[in-house]
Amino acid sequence: MKNYESWGRYPKHPFQKVEKILWRDELIPFNNNLKVLPYGLGRSYGDVCLNKNGILLDTTLLNHFIHFDSNKGILKCESGVTLEQILKLVIPYGWFLPVTPGTKFITLGGAIANDVHGKNHHNSGSFGRYVNNFELLRSDGKKYFCSKNENYELFFATIGGLGLTGLILTAELSLKKIESEYLYLETIKFKTLDEFFRINEDSEKKFDYTVAWVDVTNGGINAIRGIYQRANHTNISLRKKIKSNKINIPFVLPFSLINRFSNFLFNSLYYSKQFDNFAEQIVDYDKFFYPLDGVNNWNYLYGRKGFLQYQFVIPRENCEKNLLSIVNEFKKSGLTSFLTVLKTFGNFPKPGLLSFPKDGLTLAIDFPIGNTVFSTLDKVDEMIIEFGGALYPAKDARMKPNTFLKSFPEIHRFIYYKDPNFSSSFWERVHQNME
Repeated sequence: MKNYESWGRYPKHPFQKVEKILWRDELIPFNNNLKVLPYGLGRSYGDVCLNKNGILLDTTLLNHFIHFDSNKGILKCESGVTLEQILKLVIPYGWFLPVTPGTKFITLGGAIANDVHGKNHHNSGSFGRYVNNFELLRSDGKKYFCSKNENYELFFATIGGLGLTGLILTAELSLKKIESEYLYLETIKFKTLDEFFRINEDSEKKFDYTVAWVDVTNGGINAIRGIYQRANHTNISLRKKIKSNKINIPFVLPFSLINRFSNFLFNSLYYSKQFDNFAEQIVDYDKFFYPLDGVNNWNYLYGRKGFLQYQFVIPRENCEKNLLSIVNEFKKSGLTSFLTVLKTFGNFPKPGLLSFPKDGLTLAIDFPIGNTVFSTLDKVDEMIIEFGGALYPAKDARMKPNTFLKSFPEIHRFIYYKDPNFSSSFWERVHQNME
């Protein structure tokens, strides 16, 4: 039985009912008394995919491909098709997703609604840049064909619009040409944040994909170490593809296995697993892009209370100093993280009104639900806003309305295009006193 919850499993917000959308031409029973929200696979970490006391529109059966031009790399399909299904179809023809997040278990509609980003933002931008058009069903019963040339305002509001402008029925996507499903990967150990920036500056000029795992657990104030990864698609293939057995976490643990001791142990072992400062290898796309997809239900490891993933972006100006200030705040509070990811965003126009990425530095960090996490993140919120940054709604479960407003000052313009009968737990929490 499908669990309609967020990936972080916090907060717990009960819904009234679920409507499974079977066909893109069916009439949806919009109810003026109950708000509706599209729901795909529930991989949003916070409450943007929850609809307290409302209706969830399950889109996973809208999973049909409509057209694929294998010569031009243009794909049209229904919004419930997953990134995994897209990859299985297009890779044999020499195409790949233009942008992909850290999991392939999300729907196309979810990727558009959250304007997801990946390890190539520095040279490719976010997912919305490659959406050519889509068909949007509003609660007035009308369908709108949206593109850069038609109903552009609605197109611009829906990309990154968190599912609040209507139900995406179909979408057309431009793909990325590749020579094979394998990548040439270099990994470089670094011991300071300054060293990270030196490696990153060189890497962004030569590599399509860049990202770093960082250890903010070990060491004192201002201490950050990590492993930098940079990769390009290659025409070199492995002679024999190594099949990895998928690990399954069958049930939610009664307590969290993610704690200060396990975080310290994991981070120490992960940093030490690469003996040399530099290593290179050929890897398949699953190993590079989706390592956590190899552990089914890995979110269950955080126990019954769940966890928060906290992602922010800060401008490049003074970003080294500002990032250290934020990390030091985490250290002073005693918060530790099992997995922390650091990367840079490029300077691209926003493809959506509420798109999250902007030119700068972004950090994503996980925290088990605990006594000090909320008060600490409230302090860090203020620091990020002071630095001119923003928080990522798709991974948020607790930011305050004022933080959201300062992160996305375009929200007043967005409200004009929001469908009045669509809402979410996230929206009800952050939009207070805006309308």
